[in-house]
Amino acid sequence: MPRDTAHETIIKALPSSLSAYQDFVQEILDQLRALGWESSHLFGIHMALEESISNAIRHGNRLDSQKQVHVECQLSAERFWAAIRDEGAGYTPAVIPDCCSPENLEAPGGRGLALIRAYMNSVELSQNGSCLTMEKLRDVR
Repeated sequence: MPRDTAHETIIKALPSSLSAYQDFVQEILDQLRALGWESSHLFGIHMALEESISNAIRHGNRLDSQKQVHVECQLSAERFWAAIRDEGAGYTPAVIPDCCSPENLEAPGGRGLALIRAYMNSVELSQNGSCLTMEKLRDVR
C-alpha cells in the first residue's frame, strides 16, 4: 500500500522548562485524533513525545533556560514522524545501559529510551545523541 503523502509539518522551539511542552504535545495528539488515529496509538505517541522532549530538556539542555528544544513533527492519517533536537553537548548513545539486562534492572536511567523504542516503529539517535528521530506508522485497514 502506498504511503500517504499528504501531511502537515509542525516546527516548534520549546524553552528548557519541564512545564513548557504539555500544550504542544496535546496539540499534536489532538491533530492526530482528528486524522483518525486510535487511542492505543495516541497513548504510545504521547508517551514517546513526552519522554523525548523531557529527556532533551533535562539531560541534553540540563534545564538551561538559555537553551531550547527544537521539535519538528510530520502528521498524516497513516504516519507520525518527529525529530527532537536539544542544544546540549551531546553524549555517546551506545553507552546507555540496556535497562532490561539483569545487571541494570535496579539502575536509574535508560528506561525512557526503551519506552520510546517500544512504542515507535523506528527510532534513531544522532552520533552525538543530541537529536532523536522517531516514526510511528498507523495500521490502515
